[in-house]
Amino acid sequence: MGSLYKRGDVWWIKYYRNGKSYRESSGTTKKMVAKKLLDRREGDIAQGKMPGIHFEKVLFDNLADGFLQDYRINQRKSLIRAERSVGHLKRFFEANPVPQITTPRINQYIESRLAEKASNASINRELSALKRMLNIGAQQTPPMVDRVPHIQMLKENNARKGFFEHDEFLALREALPEHLRGFVTFAYRTGWRLNEIATMKWPQVDRNSGIVRLEVGETKNDEARTVYLDEELKQVIAGQWEARKEHRKLTPFVFLNEKGTDRVKRFDKSWNTACKDAKIGNRIFHDLRRTAVRNMVRSGIPERVAMMVSGHKSRSVFERYNITNDADLMEAARKQSAYLDSRTGTISGTIVDLQRKRG
Repeated sequence: MGSLYKRGDVWWIKYYRNGKSYRESSGTTKKMVAKKLLDRREGDIAQGKMPGIHFEKVLFDNLADGFLQDYRINQRKSLIRAERSVGHLKRFFEANPVPQITTPRINQYIESRLAEKASNASINRELSALKRMLNIGAQQTPPMVDRVPHIQMLKENNARKGFFEHDEFLALREALPEHLRGFVTFAYRTGWRLNEIATMKWPQVDRNSGIVRLEVGETKNDEARTVYLDEELKQVIAGQWEARKEHRKLTPFVFLNEKGTDRVKRFDKSWNTACKDAKIGNRIFHDLRRTAVRNMVRSGIPERVAMMVSGHKSRSVFERYNITNDADLMEAARKQSAYLDSRTGTISGTIVDLQRKRG
């Protein structure tokens, strides 16, 4: 049985769990309030829960350490982004014990990040990290978190609008340094991610069959992928093979830097200069990925096959990249009009025909 006792004017409570005693300040001079806290603690213990004082000793830093450890153990590729999210959260929650990480407190964090002009998408990534670390804490033995508070995510519109029309891509490619032209062509035609292309090695390429493979663990979603090269990409690969021999330096990477000594790495300056020279405005490399998806769908390739080529795992993400523009809408109107015109005479005719009849 628990008991009450005083230290100065403040009431303290004492209770037991599995033979171990716990002492906790009620923070009040009123005996009845302290008695209610004792009853609550004993009720939790009767239900097999950890005493509340245990959770008050768990700080945000403890949860963050477990969260990042989970990323390292499972070799998640977005560890850097997770560390960035923890950095933002830590500035606000660092000194908070777990019971103080409540929904109102989380809403204060959201307001502070909005005041810093952080985007809704960035804040949501941080909130997802916080929710994940709380869930990991709740799953520990013994648990570090007694309850996970409700976390309200923000609305976000992350469907980017950037893409290339074919003439824009040709202008960009012409303006880029020669060693990057095959690189962007591969991105434009396959929709592969920048890092997947930059780290591509010759053992992944079957030049005789015209096939490039990404094995399990080499992709963002950890799924293997095979792409059959069209004639232009075969020429690109052949050109890279010749460039490798010209530099007389055996490197495992397909796409080399300007000196031919290593793989292609950062080329922001060359990219921005080429966009300016091509007069196509500000673009990012990822626009090539969106463009590839749209071009594959427009050319009649089944969406499932297009997803296998580009490496999109979920339908929702794929839809964000399958962007519709005014030209698509105009084409849809043209096709519908042609269909309805073909039906004229079999139903009731066009509105013009009806007006003539009334006249």
